[in-house]
Amino acid sequence: MKNRIGKHDFLDMIAGGLHKLRDWIDARFPMSKFWNEQVAQYYAPKNFNFWYFFGSIALLILVNQVVTGIFLTMNYQPSATEAFASVQYIMRDVSWGWLIRYMHVVGASLFFVVVYLHMFRGVIYGSYKKPRELLWIFGMLIYVALMAEVFTGYLLPWGQMSYWGAQVIISLFGAIPGIGHGLEQWIRGDYAVSGITLNRFFALHIVAVPLVLIGLVLFHLIALHEVGSNNPDGIEIKEHKGPNGIPLDGIPFHPYYTIKDIVGVTVFLAIFAAIIFFSPGLHGLFLEPANSVPANGMHTPSDIRPLWYFGPFFAILRSIPNKSLGVTSLALSIILPFLLPWIDRNPVKSLRYRGLAYRGLVICFGLSFIALGYIGMQPASPFWAEIGQRIAELYFLFFVLSWIYTQTRSRQYFVIAFSVIMGIISLLDKLTWTSSEAALKLVSWLIPGTYCVIFLLLPAAFPELNEPRPVPNRVTFK
Repeated sequence: MKNRIGKHDFLDMIAGGLHKLRDWIDARFPMSKFWNEQVAQYYAPKNFNFWYFFGSIALLILVNQVVTGIFLTMNYQPSATEAFASVQYIMRDVSWGWLIRYMHVVGASLFFVVVYLHMFRGVIYGSYKKPRELLWIFGMLIYVALMAEVFTGYLLPWGQMSYWGAQVIISLFGAIPGIGHGLEQWIRGDYAVSGITLNRFFALHIVAVPLVLIGLVLFHLIALHEVGSNNPDGIEIKEHKGPNGIPLDGIPFHPYYTIKDIVGVTVFLAIFAAIIFFSPGLHGLFLEPANSVPANGMHTPSDIRPLWYFGPFFAILRSIPNKSLGVTSLALSIILPFLLPWIDRNPVKSLRYRGLAYRGLVICFGLSFIALGYIGMQPASPFWAEIGQRIAELYFLFFVLSWIYTQTRSRQYFVIAFSVIMGIISLLDKLTWTSSEAALKLVSWLIPGTYCVIFLLLPAAFPELNEPRPVPNRVTFK
């Protein structure tokens, strides 16, 4: 009988060949060393929970956006006369073009959902505090670059809402004293949004901003692996090591968290697919009906709304009548999170062990951001402008009170802070007072008033509301 190679022998031959290939590569390139240092032997805290899915999911979405963007670019024409038609061509005539575009559009919106959740996790667990200040700064820069990326991409379909949305947002730069008008014209490349603007935004969207974004993601990961991951207890696992130098409260990222992340990615892909195949526009939230009409510079839409992920900032801008003050408030709303590591200097990192008052403050901050997003998507009216102004005040007060809660304060300090803050709010109300909206303004004044009573006067009356809980020395599982 002829000799036959068994199934196991064949697999052994394949495995031996792969091992030789790995050794050959390692002799010329540190592939295994990189894998071990960054994944297999990178020790992460044992107590990661649901909130730690979103970093890896965000990386997956970034890959999706790059890949689908490349395929869309193959058939897109960046000119004012052909851009809209080329998008329709992709949707109707290119094989699977509709799927690629929906993956790109839905991916952009879900990118922001995931990034907002990832950022909120950083807030609740104090991931911006020492030694992770630079890690937080890189994360915020990624967020700003992501906003620039979606803004430049929003113009490319050359639909009616894209055109007028770009017109409005670019005009905001005109409010900058001294250089505003010139900067506005330089961004457009023309006296109005035109084909020149479209070409500029196309170049920025597919080349310049993605390069910056990918570079920032790389720096973010390098910084993460240098200082180590935070955890729900806010405990530094590097401070408790065994005789072998391995953190006692850590486990290798691979295979434990790679398997965990696969579960999160699977759930995300199911949601992603469900939206793409059943409701890609999500009732106008991801794809606006007005953008199915070609851009017309001679016809202004009755109601220009931003994309939903710009809603909170648009609400802040629209709630302030003065354009310069509105743009300043908009810029401040983005700058303040950058400064959070120096605003909140409380030594307790995790929300689990902060005082009850601060925990309520963080919850209200998240709710105020969601409320601003909803208000920003509503039609312009005096009612929504007034409510938006009040909720914006709560948004900014979070940073003020975070600084106040940094250390133990006396009762007199809280009372004085309450008087000063409410005095400033009342003064601003007086400057914008109109008899026609007097009743609405008086009633809406209760929003910041109640907020300050809860988070300033109650801690003054009951100091135990600001007392932190004991922080354990080792990580816990809750």
